[in-house]
Amino acid sequence: MKVKATLLGAAAAFALAPAAMAERGSDGHVNIIYWQAPSILNPYLSGGTKDIESASLVIEPLGRYDENGNLVPYLAAEIPTVENGGVSEDLKTITWNLKDGLLWSDGSPVTSADVAFTAEYCMHPEGGCAQLAKFDGVESIETPDDLTVVVNFKEPKPNPYGPFMGGQSPIIQKAQFENCLGAKAPECTDANFGPIGTGPFVVDEFKPNDVIAMSANPNYRDPDKPAFATLTFKGGGDATGAGRAVLETGEFDYAWNLQLAPDVIAKMAEGGKGKTIAAFGTLVERIEMNLTDPSPDLPADVRATRKAPHPFLSELAVRKALSMAIDRELLVEIGYGQAGRPTCNLVPAPEMFASDNTDCLTQDIEGAKALLEEAGWTVGSDGVRSKDGVRLSILYQTSTNAVRQDFQALIKQWWEEIGVETELRNINASVFFGGDPGSPDTFQKFYADVEMYANNFDGTDPQAYLSMYRCGNEPKPSSQWQGENINRFCDPEYDALLDELSQTGVLEERGRIAKKLNEMLTKESYTIVPLVDRGRVSAHSNTLGGVVLNTWDSELWNVADWYRIK
Repeated sequence: MKVKATLLGAAAAFALAPAAMAERGSDGHVNIIYWQAPSILNPYLSGGTKDIESASLVIEPLGRYDENGNLVPYLAAEIPTVENGGVSEDLKTITWNLKDGLLWSDGSPVTSADVAFTAEYCMHPEGGCAQLAKFDGVESIETPDDLTVVVNFKEPKPNPYGPFMGGQSPIIQKAQFENCLGAKAPECTDANFGPIGTGPFVVDEFKPNDVIAMSANPNYRDPDKPAFATLTFKGGGDATGAGRAVLETGEFDYAWNLQLAPDVIAKMAEGGKGKTIAAFGTLVERIEMNLTDPSPDLPADVRATRKAPHPFLSELAVRKALSMAIDRELLVEIGYGQAGRPTCNLVPAPEMFASDNTDCLTQDIEGAKALLEEAGWTVGSDGVRSKDGVRLSILYQTSTNAVRQDFQALIKQWWEEIGVETELRNINASVFFGGDPGSPDTFQKFYADVEMYANNFDGTDPQAYLSMYRCGNEPKPSSQWQGENINRFCDPEYDALLDELSQTGVLEERGRIAKKLNEMLTKESYTIVPLVDRGRVSAHSNTLGGVVLNTWDSELWNVADWYRIK
């Protein structure tokens, strides 16, 4: 088992950035702005980054990934490995030990029952857990005592760090959520908007799609942290306004995800109030192809599944031609500059998992036209291709953002050059990335032909991320429209490879399988059309210390260590 244990030995010692605080709350107030406003503070009911990261101020996992991708303990006493006995030799169990004396913000003890309940909550068959892939392969969970949690897997699990690791899989309090299982989950507004947590802050007031008022958790495990007594998390607006609020006016201390043209950011930085920080991780701007018919005339359960295939995107030649028509180099130039790289991969990093897939990097308008002609899609008098009475007419949606609208305009131009009529639609980011099961405009419902956004995974292993596209994981009415397989992709061969990946411990073999899975989604099926490997660019004020940008977990992962530079 020594070879299989190689991955498990990667856990590193935890070293936080130094914090210069003398006592909790001594540095007053801190202001954070995310131009995508949170709509819920329960990451199990939303796949939106803004919801996951705002919630991470309040609720925490057993372990996180640091800025280098190393596994570090948070609520756990240590990261379990084969070497320290926390992972069994047969790789079928992982045993977590909670730190002694942990309290919820309401003063009650954190126990193993809360951890086990978190898994029950997400894995409930009648629920709609947005992070279900994190629990892939879990058979049962045991709690031999109040501080011990044993996760049992159905098969050997060389990478057992799915459940309870990272900002996407935090621990929720059983007492608060125990009446919110299954279909009741979205109805528990008080819990979903104000979770009781173990993090450095507690929610005082939450106005969905607007602002969150927080204060220091009086029961946080480090008596000297957080340095800030109160925190305002402002959501909404746009990336330009967020950047200016930190770099030019100094109104805010931290601005997330400055998805702006490089010259715009450079001009803002001249304001002298703050500085930008950037790092590459696994964030990929992509176009998702809808494999089902989004027609409003169809019943919701039909639109949500493969019962009604898409009238033209179900054809490989069409999806491939749409990809061939795109000039990714130009998109990077106008949208990101040095903070972006053209990519054909859904998984661009780490290097061992990144496929040598460069076919899409050269735009080929004439090749795309020829491919469509060969497939029988001929140009009509209006310049739009059709076949058997079906026109190539696309509704292309994304969130409202200047760079994304620039991308839409260029891609529409290229698609119309190859005979594809394109209608553009942009939706407020707070709604688009929200998890409201009653909204028709969420990216999960995907009531369009194609949609564009960026996503990534926490940690350095892509297994849970690639598991999103397993058959049956599609959002649907019975799952409260939660689920990660938004394309409704389903391939038994893909699922079989996922199973193989989950049982493979040799790193080189894991890399080979992950690359194949990536290529099945991108190079072979064009279900996902990657565009740009995006560097994460954020900004903080010159007076905010302790900030460590992390592209492998929540960007707010170490907010307990932030402090005011005097």
